[in-house]
Amino acid sequence: MKFTNKRALVVGTGKSGVAAVNLLNHVGAQVTLLEGNTSLSSEEIMKRFPKEAEFDLIIGELPEQKMNSIDFVILSPGVPTDLPFVVKLQENNIPVWGEIELAYLCGKGKLFAITGTNGKTTTTALTGEIMKTYFKSVFVVGNIGLPYTEYAAEMKDESVTVAEVSSFQLETINKFHPQISAILNITPDHLNRHHTMECYVETKARIAKNQNKDEICVLNYEDEYLKKIAKDIPAKVFWFSSEHILEHGIWLDGEKIMYNDGSETIEICTIHDMKLLGKHNYENVMAAVAIAMHAGVPLDCIRKAVKEFNAVEHRIEYVKEVNGVKYYNDSKGTNPDAAIKAVEAMVRPTVVIGGGYDKDSSYDEWIASFGDKVKALVLLGQTRDKIAAAAKKAGFENVIMTDSLEEAVKVSSKQAVSGDAVLLSPACASWGMFKNFEERGKLFKEYVNSLE
Repeated sequence: MKFTNKRALVVGTGKSGVAAVNLLNHVGAQVTLLEGNTSLSSEEIMKRFPKEAEFDLIIGELPEQKMNSIDFVILSPGVPTDLPFVVKLQENNIPVWGEIELAYLCGKGKLFAITGTNGKTTTTALTGEIMKTYFKSVFVVGNIGLPYTEYAAEMKDESVTVAEVSSFQLETINKFHPQISAILNITPDHLNRHHTMECYVETKARIAKNQNKDEICVLNYEDEYLKKIAKDIPAKVFWFSSEHILEHGIWLDGEKIMYNDGSETIEICTIHDMKLLGKHNYENVMAAVAIAMHAGVPLDCIRKAVKEFNAVEHRIEYVKEVNGVKYYNDSKGTNPDAAIKAVEAMVRPTVVIGGGYDKDSSYDEWIASFGDKVKALVLLGQTRDKIAAAAKKAGFENVIMTDSLEEAVKVSSKQAVSGDAVLLSPACASWGMFKNFEERGKLFKEYVNSLE
């Protein structure tokens, strides 16, 4: 698609908005930038852009007359699609895309895209590392923190792009078309945005909507939502399983990861060959291997990358041992299901730090996963009373309320004894107390490193 002299509206001035403006400048579009946060000054916003960036800036509401002079709109992922002005644009038949749609239209080469409620970043990062062992031009982009639009102009026909894609980003795709896609799992999350599980599941499934019968969609055999939608996936489904032996797929057989594409059964590796902890991470590895095998990466390259791969920051990341207590940072555990997986990965009696922004989640299953492993629950943030009520209902008594993460770390260090673990896995988003989960995780590590 040619963008020369097309009139684009970019909504949002965060990282993805900045990257979208820069890409649109590169392809010759005329850009208007809209920032709805009126507390931001034009000077603050301009500092985010290179000096040569060209755009008209609007802070506040989009003027009515401006709607009639727009060819298409690029929404940043954090901007809901049901805002009145967005709905009005759509009613006027103005295309509304996300930044990954723009990047796809401008990029080149092969695209492998990964979504799911949990495990996206680890799987994307590992898939990227595997691809780098074989392909010369590899880009790892998307919800992983590197805007797809920031790198699209650099892509070549021989490039391989591995993209982590969120449900927010999938809301606004049109022609986005990966050759290989993967949906790792679907559990309740972001219901404050999607409102119903049906809508959330449908949005996740959009990752494969433009694929054809000769392409691949990798799905989790243990996920009931994915089993239900598999029949509607237009691509060939390739399953992975942590519980069942598959005739055709990739599965965990005891301590071995086995693979069969219909011709022969191959042992990929054992769980002892990798540095990642927990069954959920074995699932992440299986998904990454399935993508790589279908992409034509040699088995030796895959095995090497899997064995050398370290846990991604903020995902059950080992921080430090203090007085015999091991501290783990799982700040990316932003929903109950992710937090359950982190608890399951612990092999010591554990003090859990939880709480944060309320995404309309239920915490009953998280509390139920504690069993005899979790000895104390230290809470903070907007959801602390809601989680405490769930704990009380389940008969879990050792709940401690705190007012800050620093206090939570200090309290946890007093609750834990030598041989225990302290796990930050909040089961909630970070908003309200922190800019993002990365800031929360970095502060946790600072506080742990200051313990004596």
